[in-house]
Amino acid sequence: MENYFLDNEDILFHLKHMDLDRIITLREDNFKEAEQFPFAPLNVEDAKDSYAKVLSVIGEICGENLAPKAVEIDEEGVALEDGEVRYAKGTKEVLDLFAKADLMGFSIPRTYNGLNFPSIILTIAAEIISRADASFLNFGLQQDIGETLNKFGSESQKEEILPKLASGEYGSAMILTEPDAGSDLQAVNLKAHQDANGNWYLNGVKRFITNGNGDVGLVLARSEEDLSGARGLSFFLYKRDEHMKIRRLEHKLGIHGSPTCELQFNNAPATLVGERKRGLSKYTMWLMNSARLGIAAQAAGIAEAAYREAYKYACERIQFDHPILEFPPIYEMLTEMKVAIEAGRTLLYETARFVDLKEGLEEMKERYPEKAAEIKADLKKYSRLANLFTPLVKAFNTEMANKAAYDALQIHGGTGYMHDFIVERLYRDARITNIYEGTTQLQIVAAIGGVTSGTAAAIIDEYEQEDYSHVPELHKELLSAKFNFEKTLVGVREVDKKDFLTYHSRRLVEMATDIIQGYLLLRDAAYSDRKKKVAEVFIEKMAARVKANMSFILDDKGVLIDNYSEILG
Repeated sequence: MENYFLDNEDILFHLKHMDLDRIITLREDNFKEAEQFPFAPLNVEDAKDSYAKVLSVIGEICGENLAPKAVEIDEEGVALEDGEVRYAKGTKEVLDLFAKADLMGFSIPRTYNGLNFPSIILTIAAEIISRADASFLNFGLQQDIGETLNKFGSESQKEEILPKLASGEYGSAMILTEPDAGSDLQAVNLKAHQDANGNWYLNGVKRFITNGNGDVGLVLARSEEDLSGARGLSFFLYKRDEHMKIRRLEHKLGIHGSPTCELQFNNAPATLVGERKRGLSKYTMWLMNSARLGIAAQAAGIAEAAYREAYKYACERIQFDHPILEFPPIYEMLTEMKVAIEAGRTLLYETARFVDLKEGLEEMKERYPEKAAEIKADLKKYSRLANLFTPLVKAFNTEMANKAAYDALQIHGGTGYMHDFIVERLYRDARITNIYEGTTQLQIVAAIGGVTSGTAAAIIDEYEQEDYSHVPELHKELLSAKFNFEKTLVGVREVDKKDFLTYHSRRLVEMATDIIQGYLLLRDAAYSDRKKKVAEVFIEKMAARVKANMSFILDDKGVLIDNYSEILG
């Protein structure tokens, strides 16, 4: 029996060794719901046991049901028939399985019939699902929309919508992008206006909306005609009715099982979420942070699937009387793929941990205002880390997934280019991950502030305080790379040229990501000899990358190189 949770030793490794105690205690509010709800955990260990059992159920559904249908889902795709989206048969069948297993309310509070699981467990689930079929996005959307409403919606909005999301009765959508406002959400022009009775209505077009046929959606709209940019935007809850028309479905390179819609709103009734004028600056930014984590998990799942397909093929494909796995260039490609995936996974779970701590502390502050001063420093710390790590992991994992899929196809040779092999679909599915929910280039823009302001250096210094006596030589090599990063950062900070920092932002962000992953892999190495080997391969390559990036910015004497001047145009 295929189980995509139980057959992944690295996920099991992380679940065993990750520090969940404080996250669980915060999420469960010291287990106060144990008397009210029969399935609420009694303590930390009980919660961990529940997580493992539910992940095993997801792993089984993915291995036994979703993965075998992925080819059919990709080929059948979605269709627009009489104004309604028709899912592929396999997608509908697995959605029904998830709903029957009470999994659609994964992160939604128990009060609204959810499981109340934290982001780090949702991240693992998203990776497992994406390994089976990266187009199965409905599951993640339910959690993103549900968590956003739970955090910012009114009690009436939550009571009406969240139980129906948790049961699977409602599908959902994040309705942000417009034809002339892709990543630049400040340019959103879909209009929201109020009538004499204070009721809100939406008018305009949205484009590239994943699952835009959902029963409910969170819509970013311009509510203040006299205010341009982000200040004029508010956030709305929309329940689908005859006032919204699906104008077309996009014909995409990959992710064929997920409908991407263009929507026309014609005086569609909606309700305000939270406060006016905070639609982009507060609510959408929070939602996008969550989405970054979800796409990073999706990318990890695609990369894992690509690696497994490539490894299997390399073992079975005989050339010159030998499996091609025995050819050194193939063996090296697979090794580097495996190491990159595990580096991405450890960064992914660390990011989810920071997000959970931030959200847990914010929830504690709201529930217990008297504790605000006590948790102020921690809340500030984890807010900064979440804001830094989400773009870091989104950038790394999505680029890594694209390379893994590319190399997996290369290992297959000509057969990989054929539609008959799974790797061809993985190659197509991977390509969107470093584009949607903010391109890699925009992740660099989002992360560079945390790198130059000292947030990255502070967490690296914190990692440095841990015990690495189990890997002294690797630690020494990592310290050298850390020194090169810090030297480069000091040099760049001294230059009073905005263009200089802009030009080198990608290199600085990549250096910070490399150093952070190096420390995380050294931490993992304390529990496993195999992880020591993974850390050794990663740090050897990483140290060379950091030095190369430094050398592009500083010369041998530590003087900044002005190599960014006018080339284009």
